[in-house]
Amino acid sequence: MIYDNSQVRRQARLLSEERAKELLRESEWGVLSMVDVDGESAYGIPLNFVWDGDSALYIHCAKEGHKLRALELHPRVSFTIVGKVQLQSAMLTTEYESVVMRGVANVHLNDNEKRKGLTLMVQKLCADHLEKAMQGIERSFAVVDVIRIDLVTYSGKCKYMK
Repeated sequence: MIYDNSQVRRQARLLSEERAKELLRESEWGVLSMVDVDGESAYGIPLNFVWDGDSALYIHCAKEGHKLRALELHPRVSFTIVGKVQLQSAMLTTEYESVVMRGVANVHLNDNEKRKGLTLMVQKLCADHLEKAMQGIERSFAVVDVIRIDLVTYSGKCKYMK
């Protein structure tokens, strides 16, 4: 995955790659944006995710549904996470951090990779209840699915007040 800020219009507001990776590791949710099943409209949904530390995101979902149908037809996606946000109303502005990723969604993972994605998710999101979460993976394995997003590029932008 390539960190590419060349398309960011406000070059003075670039987020460092180090901070972008911190947000990838630490953020609990993001917005998956895709082309809808009709091929003409956009479809975006907020959801939990985990980054594998390299070049893929994993998300979980039901075995069937609108999101899976859309991704099977149109696998190219964008995924956005937002870091710190602070409204500065007296200054008519907002401080923020964001990372936008582009990639390709894979919806037909084998059981080993599906288990890997679920395990990474519970290690991140349920670390205080890991044993219970791992049991939950086994109980629900047949009725959940996992999507892997292979990231191609990502960029980051921020605005910090001084």
